[in-house]
Formats: sequence, C-alpha cells, structure tokens
Amino acid sequence: MEMDFSVFDYNVVVPDLGLARYIDLSPIITPHSQGKHANRFMGKSKVNIIERLINNMMRGGPQRGGEYQGKKTKAQEVVFKALKIVEERTKENPMQVLVNAISNAAPVEEVIRLVYAGISVPRAVDTSPQRRVDLAIRNIALAAINSTHKNRKPAEECLANEIILASRNDVNSKAVSRKEEIERIAKSAR
Repeated sequence: MEMDFSVFDYNVVVPDLGLARYIDLSPIITPHSQGKHANRFMGKSKVNIIERLINNMMRGGPQRGGEYQGKKTKAQEVVFKALKIVEERTKENPMQVLVNAISNAAPVEEVIRLVYAGISVPRAVDTSPQRRVDLAIRNIALAAINSTHKNRKPAEECLANEIILASRNDVNSKAVSRKEEIERIAKSAR
C-alpha cells in the first residue's frame, strides 16, 4: 500500500489560537525529516504534526515493551491507516479531526513542586503552548498503544478511536480524561 500523506487536505482551522503557531500543517508526502530540526530552538514546531504523531507512536507504551520502537515505517502505516479510518467514519477531513483532538487533549495548567526549606509545595502553573501540544500528542499516542494491550483490535483501529473520541471531547477518550485529571490536580493546588 502506497502511503502518500499528501492526499489529506491540509487546509485546517486550529480552534485554539494559542496552539496555531506550534502545529505545523505543511503538506508532506513522506513524514520523515531525519531529525534536521533536532537541538534547535523551537525546532519541534517546524516538524509536521503527522510526523510528530508517528514519532510518539514509536515511543511505545509501558505495557507493550515498545512494539514500534525503531520501526518508523510500521508506525507510518498505522497512522496512515488510522487517518483513513477516521475519514471513513466521520466523513470529515481527518487532519481537522486530528487538530481538534490535539486542541481538546491539551492541558491548560499543570502542577510543579516548589521546595521551601525542605518542604515540597505543589503549585499550579500555566502550561506553555509547545508543551500543551507535546502532552496532547503523547497522551493520544500512548492511549492508542495501551488500548491495544490484551486486545484483538489492531493499532490503527485503536488510534482512530482515540482521535475521534478526543476530537469530540468525549470523557471515554483516555487523552481527554488525562487532561482533565491534570487540570483537576492543578485546580486543587492553587
């Protein structure tokens, strides 16, 4: 199967304007930048959002033992098939659904630990837009990988389900529920 990611429509509106600068939606054929943006200031924001999702799929889950670690072509196939499934199910642009999922799964505030005279105190802080995008993509990918554990559904089906649920801001999405958990803890630490 030929994986040409340029078949998707990249004319997408980012609903959260704070994240618009950090979500790269430039059309690509093959999402493989070979790390040319690594170790550069704001380099991740110049990497296409599809490639960032593929790279996070290669991260592997804690229960999986990293099925896709080092296997970028296999992760590309999973993401491509998942976007095709999203397109079939929702009858919408899969890139728009993915961007909506990322903006819905991105936490607004987090908790840090401050140490005063040996005492650790939790403190709520606003999350930077770059970190919000990173956390959203990471949580979507890990939720998809962990949902394939002890499950007969293929990884592309689980990733498509997670993207669709997160785009609808559904509580059954593990990425959205993780975001709400982070924000609830931050609210209690104010």
